[in-house]
Amino acid sequence: MKRLKLAFGLALILLLSPSATTAQSPEEKGLAIAREADKRDTGFGDFTANMQMILMNKHGQKSERKIRIRTLEVKEDGDKSLTIFDTPRDIKGTAFLSFTHKVGDDDQWLYLPALKRVKRISSRNKSGSFMGSEFSYEDIASQEVEKYIYKWVRDEEYESRECFVVEYYPVDKKNSGYTKHVTWLDKKEYRMWKVEYFDRKNSLLKTLTSTNYRRYLDKYWRPDQMYMVNHQSGKSTRLIMSNYKFRTGLKDSDFNQNSLRRVR
Repeated sequence: MKRLKLAFGLALILLLSPSATTAQSPEEKGLAIAREADKRDTGFGDFTANMQMILMNKHGQKSERKIRIRTLEVKEDGDKSLTIFDTPRDIKGTAFLSFTHKVGDDDQWLYLPALKRVKRISSRNKSGSFMGSEFSYEDIASQEVEKYIYKWVRDEEYESRECFVVEYYPVDKKNSGYTKHVTWLDKKEYRMWKVEYFDRKNSLLKTLTSTNYRRYLDKYWRPDQMYMVNHQSGKSTRLIMSNYKFRTGLKDSDFNQNSLRRVR
């Protein structure tokens, strides 16, 4: 009888404890998911990669670009990245430099070799198209946790994977091109498989899907392909990634306005 009373008492204590009675709100759960996804992708140091960008208009006509990417992780802040266009000939040498920040506006510059000058991208223009693609300047910046307010919506299966479905609301409502993103992240590895972007009228604007994830350094997942379709214009952009190399020794000095002019 004593054992029965003891077991009942322990069960009652556990039932009434704050951890058992305080359920996460959808906002708290959404933030926790975003933080876990960010945590799992922290510590890579730096990486380089090659990218093929395929643009398609609503009539099915294609144009292609070959690009190199360099990214440096920055402690206590967002990533630094340098994007270099190698083809076609008319934009060869164009380079884009981005400093993403956890709080406040990101810093972004575009070097145009034909004009031989560096153009600063204003935060007011971050919703604009990146080099004619369906990706905006906002889309290609690293997605820092502090940039959004989150809300878990539901759990559901996507492409045979159990996923969290989370809404991301931009903190910078004035300059963002979106009212929200709806994002599917798998429960096992917290990889982003699908994102729906809603415009300022809260209408579905674009959908991004990622495929063929590969793991690097036994921890960091990167997709081989990303496909962005614009539902309103009928245009699309496909990014095909290859030749990832991590911890190559990139430094801060590789990411400044002078580096834009001397890229090779």
